Amino acid sequence: MSNPSPPPGRPDAFRTLYEAVYPDLLRFAQRRTDTFLAEDAVAEASLVLWRRFDEVPQNRDDARAWAFGILRNIMLNTHRGDQRRQALGIRLANIPTEASSDSHEDAVTSRIDLGRAWHLLSEVHQEALGLAVFEDLPAPQAAAVLGISPVAFRLRLSRARRALRLLLNHFPHTARTPAVSPERTATP
Repeated sequence: MSNPSPPPGRPDAFRTLYEAVYPDLLRFAQRRTDTFLAEDAVAEASLVLWRRFDEVPQNRDDARAWAFGILRNIMLNTHRGDQRRQALGIRLANIPTEASSDSHEDAVTSRIDLGRAWHLLSEVHQEALGLAVFEDLPAPQAAAVLGISPVAFRLRLSRARRALRLLLNHFPHTARTPAVSPERTATP
């Protein structure tokens, strides 16, 4: 079944609105974030404008304000997501250590190294480890969160553990005394 084509005149009406508000939306976003992120946010807002074009107010000024509201909400959602990822990284650095040494200095160093390694991991690896370790989700449930099969999740988790292990081995302190066992997994 193919997608129905837009009503006649809709593409032209959207193009007119887009051309009228794009420069203002881009400046709005650039004042609030990095240039490359601003362009992505405006592109995402444009997609929402197209999808919800039937809801655009008829008055030009109201339509412009509506577009700003959409862009603002997208930027707020992006910011909240960034804060959640950062908070997850901070929680990782604060997990109890299982260091073999009783030295407080070794424990602190291990946590610092673990935090550094966490920030070097890709988002995909952070997400897999976070679901398995912090959320304590079994593989089938974690896979459902990500919209992938349990087998794909286990593979992703295995790669994430390997990446974390490699990063930790590059830090001289954790190579001797690992702060946390990256082997902790979600149960299948």
